[in-house]
Amino acid sequence: MKLFRHGPQGQERPGIVDGEGNPRDLSGVVRDIDASVLGASGLDALRALDLAALPVLDAGIRYGVPVATVPNLVCIGLNYTDHAEETNAPIPSQPIIFNKHTGALCGANDPVILPAGSTKLDWEVELAFVVGTPCWDVPEDRALDYVAGFCVLNDLSEREFQLEREGQWTKGKSFPTFAPCGPWLVTRDEIADVQDLDLWLDLNGNRVQTGTTRRMIFTCAHIVSYVSRYMALQPGDIITTGTPPGVGLGAVPPVFMKAGDVMRLGITGLGEQEQRLVPYAPQMARRWEARGAA
Repeated sequence: MKLFRHGPQGQERPGIVDGEGNPRDLSGVVRDIDASVLGASGLDALRALDLAALPVLDAGIRYGVPVATVPNLVCIGLNYTDHAEETNAPIPSQPIIFNKHTGALCGANDPVILPAGSTKLDWEVELAFVVGTPCWDVPEDRALDYVAGFCVLNDLSEREFQLEREGQWTKGKSFPTFAPCGPWLVTRDEIADVQDLDLWLDLNGNRVQTGTTRRMIFTCAHIVSYVSRYMALQPGDIITTGTPPGVGLGAVPPVFMKAGDVMRLGITGLGEQEQRLVPYAPQMARRWEARGAA
């Protein structure tokens, strides 16, 4: 299944893609795409629906973050051998774990905000997975049983904030709109082999990233098992698994983005995203505050 959330930011409703590729509204069936849906029984109930009886949505809908109320956004760094090499970083012997603030999440095609003072904004197409059931210290051979599905995530990174302003990577990774996610959550049964997917990203129409999950240092199953040793994962947690080569930091000389640039990216079977960079303005923060207060 392909599950999604649609509508204005902060007012998203659940949806599902039918067998002909039509987006249909699920709000008469479930409250949202959240913990109540992501477990095995919830997903089985959705599979049993007569999708033809659900309302068809307009093709131009806005796709929001495909999971509601994400508890945690956990990231794995330097998980492709060729990406570690291009950034002159040693190949890790264990997964590198860091966090992005969940406030960085936005819809797949929402504008990305260029922070005030940003000089080194970079792109990173990544495969992400969504935890479906509570997960704590699980063995690798059963780890994917705890995954509801997979999605595309752009792990945007302001490299100066990340690397040159004392502190951990989170500072350069967590600005609002720095984690476009979706358009869909694609359930595990639709992906024959998650370790055999192609990833790509174009900047202003030019292909800059091309990769395959076959080049991951640590597989998705290993990541689930490893991360669950150190934290109890919850339904709705998103874990993103690293980026292939071709980021701006790895170019010679490095290339970073500016307002007006357009990113287009995708992963086999998981859909595509497109984002345009817009400059930050203080009224953006004021609108965000007002929406949260409401």
